[in-house]
Amino acid sequence: MFKKGTKLYSIANNKCPRCNEGDFFEEKSIFKFKNLMKLNENCDHCDLKYMMEPSFYYGAMYVNYGITVGIAIITFVLAKFVIGLSLNNSFFSIIGVLILLTPVTIRLARLLWINLFVNYDKKFAVKKK
Repeated sequence: MFKKGTKLYSIANNKCPRCNEGDFFEEKSIFKFKNLMKLNENCDHCDLKYMMEPSFYYGAMYVNYGITVGIAIITFVLAKFVIGLSLNNSFFSIIGVLILLTPVTIRLARLLWINLFVNYDKKFAVKKK
């Protein structure tokens, strides 16, 4: 499932969707907020241009919205019904979880978005000489 050549491998490992070799984001760490959203311009392995067209990643905002709504629902159910928090405390827990996971969800949304449009191609995975 997470083998090289799958979309899940590309998403989980911050790799180019076409060759699964080059890094997608310049900075691997999500804790360096200054460079959190900086993409490499091209894949250093297969030369795929990550910014395919101007405003390409606007669609990733919708993906991010879906991810955050899902996280909010799961957090509410866990806080309210499993842990037994009050309604107000449940909403505070949602806010806290969403703030903590914002760097993860933003990057995940961009990786998911480009993987919708670019497929793995074996001929690009061969090492450059």
